[in-house]
Amino acid sequence: MALPNNDIGDETRQVLAAQAHIWNHIFNYINSMSLKCAIQLEIPDIIHSHGRPMNLSDLVEALPINNNNKAKTHNCVYRLMRMLIHAGFFIQEEEGYLLTPSSRLLLKDEPNNLSMIPFIQMMLDPIMMDPWHYLSQWIQNGGTSPFATTHGKDIFEYAEKEPKFNRLFNEAMAGDARLVMSVLIQNGKGVFEGLKSLVDVAGGTGTVAKAIAEAFPQINCTVLDLPHVIEGLEGSKNLSYVGGDMFNSIPSADAVVLKSVLLDWEDEDCIKILKKCKEAILNKENGGKVIIIDMIPIDHNVEKEDDDSKTYETQLFYDMLTMVAVSGKQKREQEWAKLFYDAGYSDYKIIPILGLRCVIEVYP
Repeated sequence: MALPNNDIGDETRQVLAAQAHIWNHIFNYINSMSLKCAIQLEIPDIIHSHGRPMNLSDLVEALPINNNNKAKTHNCVYRLMRMLIHAGFFIQEEEGYLLTPSSRLLLKDEPNNLSMIPFIQMMLDPIMMDPWHYLSQWIQNGGTSPFATTHGKDIFEYAEKEPKFNRLFNEAMAGDARLVMSVLIQNGKGVFEGLKSLVDVAGGTGTVAKAIAEAFPQINCTVLDLPHVIEGLEGSKNLSYVGGDMFNSIPSADAVVLKSVLLDWEDEDCIKILKKCKEAILNKENGGKVIIIDMIPIDHNVEKEDDDSKTYETQLFYDMLTMVAVSGKQKREQEWAKLFYDAGYSDYKIIPILGLRCVIEVYP
């Protein structure tokens, strides 16, 4: 028979609550690993293809697994699905499992080509996970980043030397870019009005520029990235690729796009990049600008609703990621403003239409 809570003293209750809190954080990785497992087993696609709520037995039968011990497999899949339901990736009705808006982004053939599978595969790959084990060592001893401490070179040098990781990295960035650009083109067309040319700096395989080129055929789009990134890529009527280094020079255009670039670099490097962007802008007095797509964290001092609290936590996670994987940091609005003015720009405008991120127009 369980004892009533009031038989436990306040101090004991606090100790037990503290233990539960610590356990929760120790085991937080289980959310990520359960999600990775679901993708590897193609569970979202299997449930989606079923076309109706899918019961546990049908799901187990459809999984690409060696099902010699059916009772054990049923139990394991049931426990995995229970974890994923709690995490919000599936729901369960009497008839069986169904997708949620989150798991619809985990389909290999997501109808709008917005699948987040490549991003998850990269972020949860051992190459990206191992540096977290070296975070304390890096803080103690210094260095470029925990990634460099772990692998002997920074993430961009590593990608240049390791084709498999380079492909994984580029696919992840392209997947994220497709989602962001689908929202921006639908809800922020004004950002591109009046432009005749545009260069996407560190644009990877060109997903952002392709989306702009297709939606705005009057804009000539150029992708600038390192030679190994754009190797073998072919342009089209209003899309071209240029191999180069943004710290050296940027092709001239009416506008320069920086998506998820400045968050990767220390302030001194951000200023260098922004100055090169300013040099590249053709019409400084007539619509020329830098278009930044990046995070501006919400004010942690403001009392937050539940959704804002989750957003703030995700932004904290991403800030830690930039510290571990690269050498950058998340920037509050006043820090962004200082970078712009230190790089010689006159003004900026924030357009908050991208959820966790914003569009920032910066004017020379």
